[in-house]
Amino acid sequence: MSHTAHIPSHRKPRRSASKLAVRAGVAGGVLSTLAMAGTASASPAAEPVAETTLEMPVLELDLSSDVASAVTTAAENTRAAAVEGELNAQEESARTGAAAEAKEAKEEAQKKADAEKKLKEEADRQAAAERANRSTARSTLTSTSASASGSGSGTASTPAKSSTGSSTPATGSAAAIVNFARAQVGKAYVMGATGPSAYDCSGLVQAAYRQAGITLSRTSQSQSLAGTSVSLNALQPGDILYWGSKGSAYHVAIYVGGGKFVGAQNPSTGIVERSLSYDKPSGAVRVL
Repeated sequence: MSHTAHIPSHRKPRRSASKLAVRAGVAGGVLSTLAMAGTASASPAAEPVAETTLEMPVLELDLSSDVASAVTTAAENTRAAAVEGELNAQEESARTGAAAEAKEAKEEAQKKADAEKKLKEEADRQAAAERANRSTARSTLTSTSASASGSGSGTASTPAKSSTGSSTPATGSAAAIVNFARAQVGKAYVMGATGPSAYDCSGLVQAAYRQAGITLSRTSQSQSLAGTSVSLNALQPGDILYWGSKGSAYHVAIYVGGGKFVGAQNPSTGIVERSLSYDKPSGAVRVL
């Protein structure tokens, strides 16, 4: 058989373009080899060429798994990026929401503080107005009493001034407080007692002010913070005297005029009326 004789082919299933290109290259190489062999054998003493059947090599290159793996990897990366983006968005939304809630809470707290401040200012104004009204009423009563006394006797009497405090007699609410305090002189001092047979210092002051319709706190410390501070040289009947620091006083009593006070002193003396020189107080406050 001639060297150009037909070489039977072995059909394989259709392959992809890449596989066909590889096979074409291999086939070309084989044909080139055969051509060179035919030229070398063409001589004057040519011998018969034996028929040879060559099996063309088939390269199995499966790219589908690589492509599928690449596609899977890209999909995973895309999905991971999407998840990360969603998480970042949620975190940003949470931060924004928290900031808004904090701002709202701060605004509410400020509104509440402002409202409480206004209420306190209004209460202070009302208390000041009440004190002013009581002072005016006391001055009016005092003037009326002095006028009546002067018209009855024909000569206005002037009470003697003490070296400390006012010599003006107690009237109105102050008179009720002073009269009650003096009525308790001689009764026993008992720690924590609030009457009627025994008192301690703050219990006596609280009970005396109750006669004027005024409610005071129970302890000497809080009573020393009541009303407004007054000088010991400008005392008026009904003022509260305290010993110790204001706000942390350890003893209180009631100024009754004429440079004297009434107080529940101690278990030995009970409730007594004494001159300010007996035990000079640290300060005084005026509630009326």
